[in-house]
This record gives sequence, C-alpha cells and structure tokens, in this order.
Amino acid sequence: MARLSDADSARRQARPNAHDFSEALARGLEVLGAFSPARRQTSLSEVAEATGLPRASTRRALLTLAEHGLVETDGRMFRVTTGVLGFAAAYLRANPVTRALQPVCEALAAEMDALCSASVLDGQDAVLAARAAPAQAGQIASGIGFRMPAFCSAGGRMLLSQLPDDALDAWLERLTPHAQTPHTITDKPRLREAILAARADGYALVSEETELGLRSIAILAPSGAALGIGLHVERGSREMLLGPCLTRLRTAIA
Repeated sequence: MARLSDADSARRQARPNAHDFSEALARGLEVLGAFSPARRQTSLSEVAEATGLPRASTRRALLTLAEHGLVETDGRMFRVTTGVLGFAAAYLRANPVTRALQPVCEALAAEMDALCSASVLDGQDAVLAARAAPAQAGQIASGIGFRMPAFCSAGGRMLLSQLPDDALDAWLERLTPHAQTPHTITDKPRLREAILAARADGYALVSEETELGLRSIAILAPSGAALGIGLHVERGSREMLLGPCLTRLRTAIA
C-alpha cells in the first residue's frame, strides 16, 4: 500500500478534518492550478517548482490528469486540454449568479459595445461569475472563473463595500496590496476611503488600477454580486461611465 510522505502526513494531521482529507486529490488540484495564460504549456520540473510538490508526486498527478483527458503531453511538455471545460460547463449550469447575470452581461456588452462582467468575492479576489464582450455575445463567455485583486477592481471594491466595518478592517489587515499599474492605490487608509465611498455612492469607479487603458464602474446586483462595465479610457471618460453606463447598469438590475 502506498504511504504518505512525512510532509504530506504532517500536512494532513494539521487539518481539522484530517481523516476526511484526500491529499492525492489536493495535489492533483494544485498541479492543475499551476497552468495559467502565462504558462499554457510547461514541463514537469516547472510544475513541481510552481506547486512546491516533489517531482514524483507531480509526475503521478500529471499522468493521472492525462489519463482523465484533462492534460496532454508530448513526453516532455504538458498542456491543459479542453476537457477542463466540462467543469466550467457544470459551474455555468449550477451557479445561480451565472445563470441570472450571464444574459444581462451579454445584453449590456452588445448594447454598450463594452466589456461587462459580474463578480463575487472569494478571499482576497473578485472572481468572475459572468462575463461578455461584444464579439462574444451569445456565446459561453471566456474568462469566467478569472480572478483579479479585489482591492483595486471596481467590482471588488463594490463587493467589499458590503462588509461590515469590522469585517472590512480585518480584510484590509490581511491584505498585502501589490500595484498592478502605476495608478493602483496600495495605501490601506486610502483604500478604505475608496471602499466606503463606494458604499455611500452605490457604485465604484476605478481608472487604470487593474490594467493600463481600462476604466470601469460597478454596482451591486440583488444577488449580492457586483455587475460592472469596462471601457478603454479613450471611450470611457468619467462622464461616460457616470452617465450612460451607470444608468444602464441600474436599469439592467431593476
């Protein structure tokens, strides 16, 4: 019978649900999570380095994922396959936020000729639960599941504005903000002010803090998700976002 390594055994015992925890499954998920847009194909050594797992454990996880059609290999490099989309499809069918707001995002994207997304808070991140761009309207949106730092995104700040003051302060205490662009606010007192302003105003507007050239605005949907529109700064002036975009967001969820 295969035995856990000392490190895996210690990690399992440190968990409150140690006897119900599958270390092998956890390793497989860590390995799958090592792939990203910046690392679409990678070697066994690179995955092991990215995850901090032993090479032998990484190899077993990769070959198991390959056996289930989730990754493919040419013997040296590994790539994620379209098989992982089955999990995304299950999420799309089951998640109520996606079911409710994906059609809204598609309609707004087509009407406003803009990027539209809905996000939910997960730890330090705002996670896209629905997304559409004009060229993608009517299709399963790419980018669902994408994570962005909540502290510097319009949707993230809107989600954070829902937190009670003590919970917000605790969240900010845990935060280690890293600048995404030269415009990103990383000073915690200023961040708190921006989040409280979003709470008071009923919207959050962010200009080039997550990505250069992108300005976005978000509001809260009845589901508790944040619904937002993003435009390139050449089209998306503050007046445009605070006027037609904000009005259309509000009517979309009314």
